[in-house]
Amino acid sequence: MNICIPKERRPFEYRVGLSPHHVHTLTRHGHTVYVEHQAGQGAGFSDEDYSRAGAHIVYSPHEIFGRADLLVKVGRPLLEEIHWLPSGAVVMGLLHLAAARQDKIAYMLENDITAVALEQIETEDGERPVLKPMSRIGGLMAVQVAARLLQNNHGGKGILLGGLPGVPPAEVVVIGAGVVGTCATRGFIGLGAHVTVLDISQQALERIFAAFPQVGTLPATPYNIARTLTFADVVVCSVLKPGARAPLLITRDMLKAMKPRALLIDVSIDQGGCAATSRPTTHDRPTYIEEGVIHYAVPNMPGVVARTATHAFSTAALPYILAIADKGIARAMVELPALAHAVNTYKGELRNLTLLTPHQEK
Repeated sequence: MNICIPKERRPFEYRVGLSPHHVHTLTRHGHTVYVEHQAGQGAGFSDEDYSRAGAHIVYSPHEIFGRADLLVKVGRPLLEEIHWLPSGAVVMGLLHLAAARQDKIAYMLENDITAVALEQIETEDGERPVLKPMSRIGGLMAVQVAARLLQNNHGGKGILLGGLPGVPPAEVVVIGAGVVGTCATRGFIGLGAHVTVLDISQQALERIFAAFPQVGTLPATPYNIARTLTFADVVVCSVLKPGARAPLLITRDMLKAMKPRALLIDVSIDQGGCAATSRPTTHDRPTYIEEGVIHYAVPNMPGVVARTATHAFSTAALPYILAIADKGIARAMVELPALAHAVNTYKGELRNLTLLTPHQEK
């Protein structure tokens, strides 16, 4: 099978679909791997690294897409990139199609392109093995982002997360106690902040309480969300609704009641965002102010820790890439139910029905 790894073209996306180590594994299985020129540069991998791993270097984006039986990306393809794919190709990546433009989905259906959203791979025990490492990175990055944006020179109120003797720590509210929320909670506690975690699952709250007894826990009802936002210096939204748009949990009225220059970090923005005022930003201009609240809503947070993120992403995704490459998509879907969960379009049919709801990608 021809497996192609393009250069990511979205702004500030430095990750790459596979590291040279994992490319070597694929070539040892007898597959032909093509890597676009300088695709791994942002993650610190040279063309020579890929060549030594057995890959062929390709210098044209049209060629790298056009050769693909299986295209392995990190982020969702741009519309022009989808048009470069041959009919019948399989594209894998963190696609988040619930937040994509409808014309992308329509084109994939019309041209028999199979879309495998790696973030939706789900095992029998509910684990999401490919999404999990990216979620961990997002949660840990939320802490360092918050520490920086609370500084005066970044527009913040001049608050040290951990406070000092006689000076209280920052009040942090984490909405969602999944992987992102748990990692963020651990990081904020490590820096001495006071943390309150909300979730709709009592089991998730019990898990947080068992791991971090000093953390306040509350059911994520509209009343409790509104109440906690009034005293928060930092709010981290980390809610996932698998395969669908993130639920809107924070209304404009809730934001109006927050402290001036409080900080909202919407990690769920790659699925549309959890706040009524959230809109995607970029790493060079990551924030904006709405209702007096600083918003940070960068969809590809892990994209700027590219080496760490690429190693983690490649390791988690490789078993599923190998399954499709060795067995073909049809057999792989039957033998790996976890993978079947992630197939959004197949043979001109829409398998993820949540994509029928209109969305607008920005």
